Formats: sequence, structure tokens, C-alpha cells
Amino acid sequence: MNTFEKIYDVVKKIPKGKVASYGTVAAIAGNPRWSRVVGYALHVNPEPDKIPCHRVVTRNGEVSKAFAFGGDNMQRLLLTEEGVSFLADGRVDMKKHGWSGFDSSEAD
Repeated sequence: MNTFEKIYDVVKKIPKGKVASYGTVAAIAGNPRWSRVVGYALHVNPEPDKIPCHRVVTRNGEVSKAFAFGGDNMQRLLLTEEGVSFLADGRVDMKKHGWSGFDSSEAD
């Protein structure tokens, strides 16, 4: 399995209503230094209907401004539709919605 496949495998496990940081995805995929690689992988997501890249945010809960999501407003809309709440400053409430990867049984 190549690096991008490992990353996609992790992202597929993030449950609806939860988000993971690029760093969390990188660490679970095998290397905590792959945060930027996670971003590259999600930018070229080959199966957006199966790989929920909108569930990956910065460690501070900021949504991506990358066009791969259709812009930050589209990512926010997709997350809101899944029940993810945002703080007053526009960041995801990571305490409530952050996913550590330890309970993959919640994945859909």
C-alpha cells in the first residue's frame, strides 16, 4: 500500500460528525511528519464520494481554503450537514468533534 492509499484508508474511517487534523491522519497513516503529504493526497482525492476529505481540518479546527473542497464555505457546509458545530471564530469545535482514530468502529 502506498502513502496516499494509507492516508485515504485513515480518512475513510473518520465518522460522520467528526473531524481529524492533518497531523492525526498523518500519524495514524504511519508518519506524524506527513501532514503536508496528507494535504497533497486530499487535494487529488480520486474518490470524493468514498473518501470524505472534508472531515480533515487543521489542528486548530480551521477548514481548508483549497479548491479541492470547493472552497472553505463548501467544506463548512458539508461538515455542518453532518452535525459538526463551529465556534464563534469559525473553527470547528475540536473538543466536541475531534476524532483521535482510536475508535474506528464509528466509521461509516
